[in-house]
Amino acid sequence: MPNQNSTETLSTQAASSFFSLSISPGKVIRGAGVLSTVGAQVANLGTRPLIVAGNHTLNLSKEHLKPLFQSQQLHSILVSYGADCCETSLKALRKAAKEHKADIIIGIGGGKALDTAKLVAHQLILPVITIPTSAATCAAWTALSNVYSTTGAFLYDVALSRCPELLILDYNLIQTAPQRTLVAGIGDAIAKWYEASVSSGNSEQTLIIAAVQQARVLRDILLQKSATALQSPGTEIWQEVVDATVLLAGVIGGLGGAQCRTVAAHAVHNGLTHISGHNSIHGEKVAYGILVQLRLEEMIQGNQLAASARQQLLKFYAEIGLPQKLADLGLGNITLGELQTAAEISLEPNSDIHRLPFKVALEQLMAAMVSTTAPNQLKIKNG
Repeated sequence: MPNQNSTETLSTQAASSFFSLSISPGKVIRGAGVLSTVGAQVANLGTRPLIVAGNHTLNLSKEHLKPLFQSQQLHSILVSYGADCCETSLKALRKAAKEHKADIIIGIGGGKALDTAKLVAHQLILPVITIPTSAATCAAWTALSNVYSTTGAFLYDVALSRCPELLILDYNLIQTAPQRTLVAGIGDAIAKWYEASVSSGNSEQTLIIAAVQQARVLRDILLQKSATALQSPGTEIWQEVVDATVLLAGVIGGLGGAQCRTVAAHAVHNGLTHISGHNSIHGEKVAYGILVQLRLEEMIQGNQLAASARQQLLKFYAEIGLPQKLADLGLGNITLGELQTAAEISLEPNSDIHRLPFKVALEQLMAAMVSTTAPNQLKIKNG
């Protein structure tokens, strides 16, 4: 089923080439308790769903998901995706979908469950529905899946042919997740501004300008509302922050494409997955990666705005509980060899870190990774 929000526009450089953007899900249904009302809408897309989730998620969410599982219109089979969106899991799920004669894939869970469901649907050319159980990422929205090893090391990402046909955001279900997941989602989402503004801030392309400005709006919402939202789960302001991390963050990647998605912060995340395994979650590593990116801008460019932004974020991180240094990610005893491994992977030729407007040497990246909480030396020097 084609996504009505996919757009194709002629390139301004060559009339024979096209740019394709998957901007948004076909439909978004959000609200408290909406899962009890969506059986018919799911059945309109398919009646034999393969439901992809993790065992832990299902045990915690069974009551909220019961209306979906018990719908008489649906003949469902439930399969666990395992620990990660990895090749082994994808192969097993494709086999299960074919044996069940699935006509739709439903992903329920966090980012890795949703990435797995989206990629299986992409590989089998089936529609997909995403139901996030936390606000830790914008994976429920995007036409992108990240693939990891069985031990949690990032391997590569896959650009998908379309966004999900349906995204169901039930605030009651999101509220059952540990608060740590929303904090991590705030870290992942706020990175959109710090990365997109560097990679695409000077673009004159209409949609990229829109994406960068939306990233600025997203940053401001999170800086202003996150602390209050975390103190009052389920309230209107909490819902606004959930919308920001799950939905608005996805809009930015949809409008701006890969150019507005990731730069150094996500590259550092990818490197860290090779030494930290499952000790920390995606948004926590990305949040730390923002500080590394800003530190690089300070060190290499002498950028005073980056130095000030890093100090602002350090205060914000302390207030809501995001990691400020390697020790906060469980890497307080990191060896020099491990640090070098993470930095080398972050700097691989196809890494998004090369979207920075300057070159980064291995030694510079390693120095930035161990000095994310350093004082604003530029201010001291110029003061």
